[in-house]
Amino acid sequence: MSKVCYSKPALTLQEQVEQLRNRGMVIADEPLAIHYLGHLNYYRLAAYWLPFEADHQNHTFIAGTTFEQILDRYVFDRELRLLLIDAIERVEVALRTQFAYQLSHVYGAHFLLQSGLFQAQGRNWSYLASLNQLVSDVANSRERFISHLNNKYSEPLPPVWAVVEIMTLGQLSKWYANLTGGADRNRVAHHFDFDEVTLVSFMHHLAVVRNYCAHHSRVWNRDFTFTFKLPKHRPGTVIASLNRSAPKKLYNTLVLLACLLDQISPGHHWKQRLKHLFNDHSIPEQEMGFPANWQQLPIWQ
Repeated sequence: MSKVCYSKPALTLQEQVEQLRNRGMVIADEPLAIHYLGHLNYYRLAAYWLPFEADHQNHTFIAGTTFEQILDRYVFDRELRLLLIDAIERVEVALRTQFAYQLSHVYGAHFLLQSGLFQAQGRNWSYLASLNQLVSDVANSRERFISHLNNKYSEPLPPVWAVVEIMTLGQLSKWYANLTGGADRNRVAHHFDFDEVTLVSFMHHLAVVRNYCAHHSRVWNRDFTFTFKLPKHRPGTVIASLNRSAPKKLYNTLVLLACLLDQISPGHHWKQRLKHLFNDHSIPEQEMGFPANWQQLPIWQ
């Protein structure tokens, strides 16, 4: 198929409203629509009205589709991303802590410098390149505790319990995944009642999800291209609550996050907040991989 030049002109906000109307969208409150089109971008909202299109080629809408329905989807997705960021923050901090704690008690404060503990090369991984990146990150860090340790001690890196505080989740995921010993990975994973195969995979997946959230990208009905290996043996509440028929959807991610939060933050209200979010918005839960009876499953009790 040969390419052609893009010739469509930029539309004013009023023209955008008229175009949506001409395609069948009901816009009862025109000032509201103009306000949000002026702040959320027509093409950003287009991702949320896509399921409402009767004919995607001509961009016509199912009869009765309203602008308020589209806005409801958008607001739901935004609040869902905030819930995800809240959970991922707590999980990331706990993973950093256990990575440093478990392995430093076996190999010492500077085990990151022990090349024999890590794969030399791997998929998207080089020990030397990753070590050099950490050394560079430490040298450029403006954190006072890093500067203090770096200036006082002679090792190329400060103790691991300080270094993990400036690691990204993606970096932490790779350092953990490329430990040569499965027993060492399990020292961390078993603290959370996970097997290391599951935790390695989930940490990588979680870094991807976090990046979507950090860049304000849609998550509510996304098919995630990098999925994680679903656990087969533990934890029991997770095994009984997964939806194995929808591995690319967000639901299983939320199950594992809920399980980790139960351990990290006893008494948390995150699961209740998630349920309230669904109650406050008209969202087809199955589009996110939720089973019909999800609120009755063990992890959500």
